[in-house]
Amino acid sequence: MEPESRYVVSQRVKLHYVAWGEADKPPLILLHGGRDHARSWDRTALALRDRYQVFAVDLRGHGDSDWALGGNYSIIDYGLDLHAVVGEIGRTPVTLVAHSLGGSIALQYAGTVPENVHAVVSIEGLGRLRTGSEHRPAHERMREWLTDMRDLAGREPRIYPTFEDAVARMREANGHLSPELAHHLTVHGVREVEGGYVWKFDNHVRSSSPYEFNMEDARDIWNQIRAPILFIQGEESWGKQEAADYSAFHNYRTETVEGAGHWVHHDRFDRFLELVEGFLAEVSGTSG
Repeated sequence: MEPESRYVVSQRVKLHYVAWGEADKPPLILLHGGRDHARSWDRTALALRDRYQVFAVDLRGHGDSDWALGGNYSIIDYGLDLHAVVGEIGRTPVTLVAHSLGGSIALQYAGTVPENVHAVVSIEGLGRLRTGSEHRPAHERMREWLTDMRDLAGREPRIYPTFEDAVARMREANGHLSPELAHHLTVHGVREVEGGYVWKFDNHVRSSSPYEFNMEDARDIWNQIRAPILFIQGEESWGKQEAADYSAFHNYRTETVEGAGHWVHHDRFDRFLELVEGFLAEVSGTSG
């Protein structure tokens, strides 16, 4: 079963997203991580579409959304894009389920427009924000950014001679993936070019702004969130958080999933879905 493709323009960037389910059900938005795409959520969308109208977004520079002219991919731009999608859906509050970069976007949006958000599930979405002691001088950050942007401008996308080569790279990036899931993620993650296949994402999404989204700003925004939050992380992940990282939040709980790395929703899908469904039933005041 294929979802319906839809589009919305944000900041002159044409964004692609897909819709699953009926419009008489509450809206739920899925946000992928960096260098990923909306169709990575297909299993989750299919599992939830009987209770929600589910929308999975291709972030700018990813999937079938436009690349940003000039390569502008800051957290505030992504937040504006989410606001555009919410406005296009036309119904609030929305539930947000998001991974990694998508989780960071979801948390920032939930703190900026708290009245628009019913609940948040964030899979390793806090990011690696610098504390005051780690904050680098602005001139150093700016020089590094200038170098990075010049390097990215001259970087050509890697061409994989065959589709199977691209699938192999997908499995190399996450050893937990089954052959079937790696194939599915690759089908929707590559485009065919002369000589083989390239990933759809813009290499400029690897860049980061020299004007850091620092811990002080993050805590101010997170402190405004009123929606309940479920934080999920993988026991084997490089992105695990410490208890102190959650101190700015109010109504939240955390779950660590054994046998999973950074992509918990891929690595242990059944356990991930169990946690999400239980949490959503609880915050919706239902038994299932």
